[in-house]
Amino acid sequence: MSIVLEKTKSSGQGKYTAENLLGIETADNLKLAKKVEAGFSFAALERLGKTTGLSLERLRVAVRITPRTLTRRRKEKKLSPEESDRLVSVSRLLAQTFELFEGNAEAGMRWFQSPNRALNGQSPLQVAATETGAREVENLIGRLEHGVFT
Repeated sequence: MSIVLEKTKSSGQGKYTAENLLGIETADNLKLAKKVEAGFSFAALERLGKTTGLSLERLRVAVRITPRTLTRRRKEKKLSPEESDRLVSVSRLLAQTFELFEGNAEAGMRWFQSPNRALNGQSPLQVAATETGAREVENLIGRLEHGVFT
């Protein structure tokens, strides 16, 4: 598995961001919201897969796109606003995971895809498929960053 991570160049803080992982040129949440409303290009989904090493199939499940819809989106070269929003959510969690693992992409991706006791035996990737689940993964990452393991 080949993972290609880049830290943001503009922030100076060296943080990974959803925008960077998706190849989207904006750090402004309002501009990002406009892009989500318009629907991302299919290339954003493909880029996240290439950047993180996640298969298109695993991303499809995480973003809750059916196989037939994925085929249609590939032909249309565009995601719906809802799919784009879920893609941002997963990308943000991945960026937080890479920060948690201090840029060790392989370790971060292993953790993100592995069953976790704190998530009732599901992987963060599985749990992140819903907004509520994504918040739970975000809370878990926050607890781990602060050394709270229960």
